[in-house]
Amino acid sequence: MDEIKELTGICFETICRTLLSVLLILLLLGIGFGIARTAVDLLSVARDIFSSKDFHEVLKNLVVNVLMVLAVVELFRTVKAYFSEGRVKVTYIIDTVLLVVITEIMGFWYREVDIARLGLAIALVVALMGVRIMAIRFSPRRRELLDGL
Repeated sequence: MDEIKELTGICFETICRTLLSVLLILLLLGIGFGIARTAVDLLSVARDIFSSKDFHEVLKNLVVNVLMVLAVVELFRTVKAYFSEGRVKVTYIIDTVLLVVITEIMGFWYREVDIARLGLAIALVVALMGVRIMAIRFSPRRRELLDGL
């Protein structure tokens, strides 16, 4: 019976690592495409700086693209941390969610949003910041360091 549990554990770990390796490759491709898209947007800004196109709209797209690339980089860091430490770091996940929420809030600047929705978004950011502070304060690594004192 113990042999079956050990075998299924090894199979599960192997399948998870294989799937996460594929995910890492896809994330790297996504980062590459995101950087390429940002470069195209930069060239567009340089070309359209004096044209009749809305410069503000082009800059908005550029900022949103950069923030989304950073969110994908945070996902990459999360998967990489799982490979190196065997656990998922909550702070990386919270950082990713914060980047996505901040990107959404940036979109609020360019469209009319009611005050309640804006208040909820701000409350979400504050709550995520609180959870991030608690995750750092009560992390397993910090407990290990304090146990040695």
